[in-house]
This record gives sequence, C-alpha cells and structure tokens, in this order.
Amino acid sequence: MSKVTLNTLHAYKKTGEKFAVLTAYDSTFANVISKAGVEAILVGDSLGMVLQGSDSTLAVSIDEMVYHTKCVVAGNTCALIIADLPFMSYATVEQCMINSAALMRAGANMVKLEGGDWLEQSVAMLNERGIPTCVHLGLTPQAVNMFGGYKVQGRDDNSRDKLLNDAQVLEQAGASVLLLECVPSELAKKITEAASIPVIGIGAGADTDAQVLVLQDILNIPEGKKARFVKNYMLEAEDIPSAIRTYAEEVKNGSFPTSEHCFT
Repeated sequence: MSKVTLNTLHAYKKTGEKFAVLTAYDSTFANVISKAGVEAILVGDSLGMVLQGSDSTLAVSIDEMVYHTKCVVAGNTCALIIADLPFMSYATVEQCMINSAALMRAGANMVKLEGGDWLEQSVAMLNERGIPTCVHLGLTPQAVNMFGGYKVQGRDDNSRDKLLNDAQVLEQAGASVLLLECVPSELAKKITEAASIPVIGIGAGADTDAQVLVLQDILNIPEGKKARFVKNYMLEAEDIPSAIRTYAEEVKNGSFPTSEHCFT
C-alpha cells in the first residue's frame, strides 16, 4: 500500500470507498497495523486506560502523547498518523497551537480534538497554519464527567440538532475529518451525507466513511465484556496480523459494523 495522505482520505470520500482506522501506541503494533492494510493509525489518549490502567483518559499529558506519537511514527510504514490532543491541552487557542505543533513535530499528520462549535476558532487557526484536524463529536471521553458516564449522544431533538450544527460549523472552519462516537446510526448517516469531508465512526453505524476501534479491543485484550460497538477479531484468527487484516477488510467491504454493533 502506498503512503496514505489527507488527499487519499478525501479521495475515498468522493468515490465512496471506505477506509479503516485503528489505534496504536508503540512502534511494534504500528508496524503490524500499517502492513495489514489499515489506512490510518490513531495515537489515542485511550492509552490512559489501555496502557496506564486509568478509568478515563483525563490523566494523559501532552508529553506522553508526544512520546507515544514518536513511537508509532517509528514503526509506521504507510498509514496516516492522527494524534490526540489530551484533556485541557487545547482549552485556549494559544494552548491548542503550541500543543498541536508539538504533536506534528513528533511526526503526526493530523491532530484530533474533542468538542463542538466552541472549537471553531482553534480549528480555523490550525487550518490556516497547515495543521489538519480531526474533530471528535458525540460521546467525547474527555467530557465523561459532564455526561455522567459513557452514554450514547444525540438521541433527543436538542442534542441531535446540536451535533448537526457542530459538524457543519467545524467543517466550514476547516476541519479535515470528523469522528462520531456513540451516536444513533440514523444521525451518523445524516451527518456523513451532509459532510464533504470524511466521517469516521465508532459506535455510529455502518454509513460513515470509515470505522475506528481500539486495537486491544479487537484482540479481546483483556478478555471480558466490551462495548457494544466492539467485535472480537481473534475468535477465528490464526494470529494478530490476520485479525487486523480481517478487521480492515470487513470495514472496507461494509460487513462491519452490523446492526448488533450500532445504536438506534
């Protein structure tokens, strides 16, 4: 697979070709993932839960994100690298600029921010200065305490209208990609169809332009109950690379997710 760029993702959007995204936090798995045909790797602040054992992402620092981004970049072969801006690292436009620059210097190709239309100025400033953004809408884990837990968003009229408006405002501000987490499939489809930029989903139905999951979740590590939108790809896999390849293939051919992984 040739090097994936932002232009690649936008071309997929135009042609209707789906693409796969998966998290990684180190060079070894980044190498396996990129060779398995996954188009984009997310260096997620989910490392706070997956690697550090916290019950949320809130304790992750920008220095830790820079370190793990460098590790992923070292192992990557061709995937586009998206790196999370962690909790309170972009509370002001100035903070956002400084910390986004740090992630880009570490080798990221795009930064990800969680929030709504209040990010408009920051997204516009980053866009003007050559830093692509992925804006995370819906269930935003950094705001888990405001939500009162990890709950599906956009089920009532007010929150649905807010998500539709946020998506429109942020695309107009210059966002390169949107990510929808835990929103009803019908709403995700509406946002995806209205957007001219790629929309990545996680627990957002089958009609988004791409899917993202946490690597350890698809490998069933640790064993046990997972979120509804997760599928265990180790059940029938010979090894980890084949499990990742199957995930990428199912995303691209549309066989994942199914209705059992979605919310209404």
